[in-house]
Amino acid sequence: ISEPAGTAYEAFMRREHANRVMMLDPNIRPSFIPDRAKHLARIEAMMAMADIVKLSDEDLAWFGQTASPEDFAGSWLARGPGLIILTHGSKGATGYTRAGKVSVTQPAADVVDTVGAGDSFNAGVLASLCEQGLLTRSGIASLSGEHLRTALDMAARAAAVTVSRAGANPPWRRELG
Repeated sequence: ISEPAGTAYEAFMRREHANRVMMLDPNIRPSFIPDRAKHLARIEAMMAMADIVKLSDEDLAWFGQTASPEDFAGSWLARGPGLIILTHGSKGATGYTRAGKVSVTQPAADVVDTVGAGDSFNAGVLASLCEQGLLTRSGIASLSGEHLRTALDMAARAAAVTVSRAGANPPWRRELG
């Protein structure tokens, strides 16, 4: 997170995380990070304030974790978030809550452009949780496996549509069924 935006985002989360649902996707881009230690400290502080954290395989690798994905997710669930989502590109995604985990496969897609796939995935999670009446701190903290599967499924379908088109061109809700 380049300055001055990084400081502003972190300050916003510090000010608002107790009052509203926060989702964080660190979207790590190593070539844009001049100070890894400083960036890692900021991201970890922000992850602890988030209700939902979504990380890609690439993000997870940047953290340098040697723990299994389950142990990594469990460690972070103990620090604050109610939902940790790990995405695996064309291999799908897994969501972890304190009650367990749910995995979904990624729908087949003819990949044209991957720009916007992660953002579409995130929007799918948030839209589904909203539609299910669960986009609240208590709703996220008490997600059932069925509700989580519904959210991850919508997210995966949204990302599949996005990668099938040129540009960051997310789907309309009607395209997701």
